[in-house]
Amino acid sequence: MKNQNLTYKASGVDIEKTNKLVKYISSLARSTEIPGSKIKNFSNIGGFGSVFDIGKLNIKNPLIVTSTDGVGTKIEIANELKNWSTIGIDLVAMCVNDIVVQGAKPIIFLDYIALPHVNEKKYREILRGITKGCKLAGCALTGGETAEMPGIYTKNKFDLAGFSVGVVDKNKIINGSKISIGDLVLAVPSSGAHSNGYSLIRKILKKNKKKINLSELLTPTKIYVKEILKLNKKKLINACAHITGGGLVHNIPRVIPDKFSAKINLSLVRPNNVMRWIKKSGVNSAEMIKTFNCGVGFVIISKEKNLDKIKSLFSKKFQPYVIGKIIRKVNKNSIFFNGSINWS
Repeated sequence: MKNQNLTYKASGVDIEKTNKLVKYISSLARSTEIPGSKIKNFSNIGGFGSVFDIGKLNIKNPLIVTSTDGVGTKIEIANELKNWSTIGIDLVAMCVNDIVVQGAKPIIFLDYIALPHVNEKKYREILRGITKGCKLAGCALTGGETAEMPGIYTKNKFDLAGFSVGVVDKNKIINGSKISIGDLVLAVPSSGAHSNGYSLIRKILKKNKKKINLSELLTPTKIYVKEILKLNKKKLINACAHITGGGLVHNIPRVIPDKFSAKINLSLVRPNNVMRWIKKSGVNSAEMIKTFNCGVGFVIISKEKNLDKIKSLFSKKFQPYVIGKIIRKVNKNSIFFNGSINWS
């Protein structure tokens, strides 16, 4: 019979090469272990499903909170610079920052990496970044999947997806029910563009002569987990929002109860260097606040009396500051803007 020498490897998929990296992944995963992630006589890495002993967390009324996300076309900047060391942090951040909005502690993280062939340098850098992100979030890397897909992904193209699980006591969940008129809306600074709007950013890079150090565009997304968990433990938060795709316009209203609105004074918003560069490259103000974080990576809603306590739990670089207040809803809008951002 013909074609008896056809192999999976000849088609472009090298399972043996991938399997050899399992030991490396296992060593990284062990460095992220937390109570509940280490199970006697069982290994999460290399198994089929991941196991976590939720009883080790000593949470009386546990609720599971889940999130899945990717990092979008920020990957293309990483490819251009041949620097994949931070993109894994972004992957973790985009998931765990969503989970902590409900006050949940992230406990496990799993990744999915799809690429044409396993490039060992790239693969290791991505995984080290994921491991670092898990440590920053205080969660365990308990599994994942590597998919070699020649013909679907070509040359240096690849994609990432992440999935995280968190736990919160149902009596301590942050759901906006404690919001009241007069509460402050606080902005927590972003570390850059985070992982949103990169299709537009890449278009700017192609068409606009205004230059920026590309490494600034790779600055990883700030992980807000540890600070928000401390605030929730001290009962200092009435609601919070992760400012991702949709910017200030669409993310803040997601946590505002129907009878209230957030009144935001844009003149108080402090854009960072990347945001100023994007604006000066030809993006109008309306597009900025509905696409980018504008320098605000996370929003906290709290009583005015809690402001100093909240600020004390953040580093100097990420000090929260007031950008608005909660008001009674007067029409269908959950958010009102006045003033304008100073982009100079």
